[in-house]
Amino acid sequence: MRSVNFIADNDVQLLYCGTEFFPALIEAIDAARGEVYFETYIFADDDTGKAVLAALMRAAGRGVLVRVITDWFGTGGARSQRMQAQLAAAGVEHRIFNAWFRRGVTRTHRKICVVDHGVAFVGGININDDLFCDYNHAIRLPAPRWDFAVAVRGPLVAAIQKEAEAQWARLGKLGIFKRISLYHDMRKIDRNAAPPSMVQAGFVVRDNLRNRRTIQRAYLQALGRARKSVLLANPYFAPGRKFRRALASAAERGVEVVLLIGVGEIWLQDAVAHSFYPKLLEAGVKVVEYHQTQLHAKVAVIDDNWATVGSSNVDGLSLFLNQEANVVVKDAAFARSLRGHIEAAVAEGVVIHQDDFAHIGRCRRLGYEIAFVCYKLLMRIFAIGKYA
Repeated sequence: MRSVNFIADNDVQLLYCGTEFFPALIEAIDAARGEVYFETYIFADDDTGKAVLAALMRAAGRGVLVRVITDWFGTGGARSQRMQAQLAAAGVEHRIFNAWFRRGVTRTHRKICVVDHGVAFVGGININDDLFCDYNHAIRLPAPRWDFAVAVRGPLVAAIQKEAEAQWARLGKLGIFKRISLYHDMRKIDRNAAPPSMVQAGFVVRDNLRNRRTIQRAYLQALGRARKSVLLANPYFAPGRKFRRALASAAERGVEVVLLIGVGEIWLQDAVAHSFYPKLLEAGVKVVEYHQTQLHAKVAVIDDNWATVGSSNVDGLSLFLNQEANVVVKDAAFARSLRGHIEAAVAEGVVIHQDDFAHIGRCRRLGYEIAFVCYKLLMRIFAIGKYA
């Protein structure tokens, strides 16, 4: 099982919600002098989207090379076409990921921006207003969306830059031999060990070529080594059997395992998650549902110094189908900061107890199981049998 390639001597800043992320992102783009690579799933036509779009166009107006990738499904076909014309007029290069599902059902769910080889942003935050639901912009949220990103400075930026450039090249017109060459180049990994005294961070991506299970493996390795605690927050909890077993095994050997799940968005997703609750609770996993606002973060803290922030949900789409990107950090101060945010959200959540399921009717329980069977069947079809 390939491990995360940790690189030492990075500065990784945790950015909480759009109130911290968007000002930092726009400031970095406005300071760009050479190039900006930008990739996102949702690029909304709201005030936040307009502010980021204006920054990208300002950079191009200064002569900066600006390359933008948006997902056709996440951003919307009509919106993508409007952006295409607007960006082209401003001198920004724009490519749309998998329009009309021509390359299958895979989406780019990644949120990446690299500026001048000096700073990179990675996380779960789309380009949309914190106070409006991301799947229906007409729905106002009761509080800002709960989400995170990181700003990375240091040697790890080179790995993120390399991936951003490769993604841009893959979406262009490449011959078969150039694609094979690019595939081999991306397989070359610097395996120099990072000194344990230095702040270490790794960049992990998931795709359907060389990194089909990289993000899941990073989680499984960390869960297998956990000795004290696991805090995992995710909006869409529907992992495969191995992931669920790793969580249960950690709890059974005495590790405190807390699972914070966002609920209330998609009935099917909630039903699938509910189908897992009995076995997780029986194993000793603490399950907490978050109802305060839309929980969109994909974050975890394991023990005292392992943490991850990224775009990957813990579900079949993210772990086995879509393109994703996470940063994994080995640093006590960073883990402590993220832990504080998760613990505060857990305190606001609703704890699920085993007794809660004793009062659920047989029909509803059957509905949960049917939802899981349907979900598993769909994932096995779309992910070509990889979901289990």
